[in-house]
Amino acid sequence: MSNVYARYKMGQQQRERSFKLTPQRAAIMAFLEDNHSHPSAEDIYEAVLEKYPMVSLATVYNTLEVLKQLGRVAELNIDGERKHFDPIMSPHHHLICTKCKEIVDILKDFDLDVPRDLSKGFRIVGRRADFYGLCPACSETEEK
Repeated sequence: MSNVYARYKMGQQQRERSFKLTPQRAAIMAFLEDNHSHPSAEDIYEAVLEKYPMVSLATVYNTLEVLKQLGRVAELNIDGERKHFDPIMSPHHHLICTKCKEIVDILKDFDLDVPRDLSKGFRIVGRRADFYGLCPACSETEEK
């Protein structure tokens, strides 16, 4: 195990130990579990607020930041208006409606490699593609 990797693992274990699981944080994590809607922090806040009226938006943001650091949620910067969060950490892609902002997971892998002559010497360690267009509902509305 490399020295850098060992320090990273030790830091991650320390963050996990220092992450106190309060009822509000548990509610945030429960909301995210198997959630495919790619909610924003505001969406999560509104959902958790129903059960925990004392939760603050700052608590939601702080919890999401810790979950990002622990590798339990990914932050998606695919909407210029707000960030979305994805609890599915396995490699996958997204379909994004440019009108209603719906985000749909593409969980099937497909060939998407950068040609060697375009990689500029990068050693590729991950990939994610976002495809933009109109969802079926918005397409139907636009056709009318």
